[in-house]
Amino acid sequence: MLEIPLALVSALLFALGTVLQQKASLDAPSTAEGSHAGLLLRMARRPIWLAGIAADALGFVAQAVALTVGRVAVVQPLLIASVVFALPLGARLAGQRVGRRDVGAAILVTVALAVFLLVANPSGGRGDAPLHAWLIAGAALGGASAALALLARGAPRRLRAALLGAAAGLLFALCAALTKTVGEQVRHGLPSAFAHWQLYALALAGYASMTLNQLALATGALAPAIATATAVDPLASVVLGIALFEETLATSALGAAAVVLALAATLAGIVLLAHEWEPPALARSARRAPV
Repeated sequence: MLEIPLALVSALLFALGTVLQQKASLDAPSTAEGSHAGLLLRMARRPIWLAGIAADALGFVAQAVALTVGRVAVVQPLLIASVVFALPLGARLAGQRVGRRDVGAAILVTVALAVFLLVANPSGGRGDAPLHAWLIAGAALGGASAALALLARGAPRRLRAALLGAAAGLLFALCAALTKTVGEQVRHGLPSAFAHWQLYALALAGYASMTLNQLALATGALAPAIATATAVDPLASVVLGIALFEETLATSALGAAAVVLALAATLAGIVLLAHEWEPPALARSARRAPV
């Protein structure tokens, strides 16, 4: 069960990276303006944003190892814990408030995740999938992500953040699936990974997901951006784990109902946690600004 502590370490690093990237966007909002194509290059001029990317990179390494030794249906839901870890980090680094409801929601998420792992008991699985399965999964997630990004254009600020966050979450799930396969290829030698298409698809999907996530954070509506990305990623990842890697969950009717309830409770906790994420100054300015 090495994948569980690795996934939790990854969640902690992703939380740190997200908080630092948010702080960079809020401290210098003009940097996030302009064309989407050069967004990451403009943000790279901010040292605090680079620190956030470094934390994300370390988190990705931990996630990659966890996915290589474990199952997608285990690792990705555990990354939801990044929202819980982000509470104290956000309070310390970005001046975000942590109230009683936040603590209660964090407990709800933690308990629900524990129930999911105990009841679902993911098993089985393989390290890769046939090409036709990858093409179907890539087209479905990539197409849905592009559609959400197009719908976000011209939408009100909070809706735009939610749509872009959901678009990023779909690609995060695709990246996790590709990372698992690339990790299996690296096990047979680094040159093996460079000889397969999955590594290059991962680089492309990773860049697109980072851009969409940064666009969502740059709206200033942090709550809907974080809630949708954090919710969509594990749900899509569980589906990919079953469809691509033949992972299995609890098959009994009672077990399936418990899994659904645990995931629903996790998502409810995420919504409660994300609701209070906007710093007071940002929230006040957002209420004064026209939608």
